[in-house]
Amino acid sequence: MVLSCNNITKSFGEKYVLRDVSFHVNDNEKAALIGINGAGKSTLFKIIVGEMTADSGEVIIGKDVSFGYLSQNQDLESCNTIYEELFNTNAHLLRLEEKIESLHGQIEAESASPDSESLKKLYDEYEKTNSEYERLNGYAYKSEVTGILKGLGFSEDEFGKKVNTLSGGQKTRVALGKLLLMKPGLILLDEPTNHLDMNSIAWLEGFLANYKGAVLVIAHDRYFLDKVVTKVVEIENERARCYLGNYTDFANKKAEVRKAELKAYLNQQRDIKHQEAVIEKLRSFNREKSIKRAESREKMLDKIERLEKPVEINDEMKISFHPAEVSGNDVLTVTGLSKSYGAQQLFSDISFDIRRGERVAIIGDNGTGKTTILKILNGLVEPDAGEIKLGAKVTIGYYDQEHQVLNPENSPFEEISDAHPLMDNTEIRNVLAAFLFTGEEVFTPIKLLSGGEHGRVSLAKLMLSNANLLVLDEPTNHLDITSKELLENALNSYTGTVLYVSHDRYFINRTATRILDLTSKQLVPYIGNYDYYVAHKDIVEAAKLRTNEGTKNAAATNVTATAQSAGKQDWAAHKEEQARLRKIQNEIKKIEEEIARLEEEEAEVDKELENPAYFTDHVKLNELTKRKNEIGETITGLMNRWEEAQEEMQE
Repeated sequence: MVLSCNNITKSFGEKYVLRDVSFHVNDNEKAALIGINGAGKSTLFKIIVGEMTADSGEVIIGKDVSFGYLSQNQDLESCNTIYEELFNTNAHLLRLEEKIESLHGQIEAESASPDSESLKKLYDEYEKTNSEYERLNGYAYKSEVTGILKGLGFSEDEFGKKVNTLSGGQKTRVALGKLLLMKPGLILLDEPTNHLDMNSIAWLEGFLANYKGAVLVIAHDRYFLDKVVTKVVEIENERARCYLGNYTDFANKKAEVRKAELKAYLNQQRDIKHQEAVIEKLRSFNREKSIKRAESREKMLDKIERLEKPVEINDEMKISFHPAEVSGNDVLTVTGLSKSYGAQQLFSDISFDIRRGERVAIIGDNGTGKTTILKILNGLVEPDAGEIKLGAKVTIGYYDQEHQVLNPENSPFEEISDAHPLMDNTEIRNVLAAFLFTGEEVFTPIKLLSGGEHGRVSLAKLMLSNANLLVLDEPTNHLDITSKELLENALNSYTGTVLYVSHDRYFINRTATRILDLTSKQLVPYIGNYDYYVAHKDIVEAAKLRTNEGTKNAAATNVTATAQSAGKQDWAAHKEEQARLRKIQNEIKKIEEEIARLEEEEAEVDKELENPAYFTDHVKLNELTKRKNEIGETITGLMNRWEEAQEEMQE
């Protein structure tokens, strides 16, 4: 056992945040601490590391277990370079290195007297120190520092930057790198993926999954949790509950637990109501024996341990959102788009198009220009070159990361009411409930809401707008898992078109129908969700390996060309599949029309067969009978083909 939390309780004033929270983390176990924003996760971390005191309960750290803690915000003011800051992390290793160098110098000085006793002692000390240095992986330390820095997204030309000149996100990455180099027995990470791009997150997943120690992590990145953790501790309504498995296992088990709890609660409520009805009936008899029996039942009822009603979680979308006006099939066409800032070129000559009903995700490393593309589409930034063409009846709704469209003095209710005066109170409350605002929360001034709550209000307004093309910049930032899931459901039920930038791979996996990867200053299309992208990205990686023997410029050119070729092949295959699907749908429609026509003809033949005028006309009867049989055989054949076409369409 590395960590044990026993009956931790913490309140602020009269408000409890944690109540009797208990769980443990074993050696080498990877565990996640999850819950909605404000559930008390960061508070619990601070209690574990000693930055805050619990009202009651105890935290037990295993004997001789070292731990390292990464909080959400770091304020490093070191004058060291990034490389020096990480390299100096392992002071013991550096002291050993200095000692080895010193001993080496002393041995050289004593080498003139090879038989001296002091030289033998120096050799023994050198061997001992060198063995300890090797045991601590000293000779690979420089490579390890470089590997961690690159894994966390720092390029070699950034290694020399001073730490005190870095942004908050960069400082957090430096702090994370230092923590990983320390290799404590227990690592506590509070939202470690917030400032990492997709490649860095993937690297961190692999590092933590193979880490020879225990990890306890707070994260809202569900894809990350699926890859790393083997236990989930959920903080909900001040209490903790443990689930074995990754995030997907947790979600499935929690649904089962909630279903069982609700069933048990409803069964108990039914039994209680039955007993109360029996008691009332016994009392109504107004006889001594019946009253005693009623009193006996009441005592038994009072002794029952009442089950609490499971809290209703509004994590399923109850409302479908439809744009006020349907756009044309061709929603957006971008041709030859380029943008540079001084000598830094973000992207060059990129082209793509979006059709009605698509949900397209733009992905790529930080700083590649994803947000710039969205700002160009919304007229907030001028491109250097290129053409942007909106389709017929297209109206754009834009969601940026700053949520500047909200009046801080308004409440969520007033924001919706002002924007949509024709909606009645019930309709407004239903919309806000779909975005997790219930009760008196709908009247809380926006200036008092958290960043995630701001985001939910902005998204609610956007979904209700007249826009039929939603352009979203990192819509899941600051949202907890429940809020992300409701947004996923909202977008999947939305009948318009969506273009968004996101680093949230789980969110992309659940919502995207197509991905545009901004890499090497070009957009590479993938027809599918994030899992599809990962599976097909190997083509690009293989191309990089094949071109390593050539020059760097040639390699970059070939990789980009191969990536574009792979993307074009995917797009061509998608177009071909769509054409085949339309062909099958048209065939089904024609078959159905032909069957309907033949059935009408068959009904006419049946009428003629029933005509008394033809009862003695054997020639006519034979003709009608023959025609009826032909129609029946044709309909049978058409029905067989109709079933085959339906199977093809299902595939």
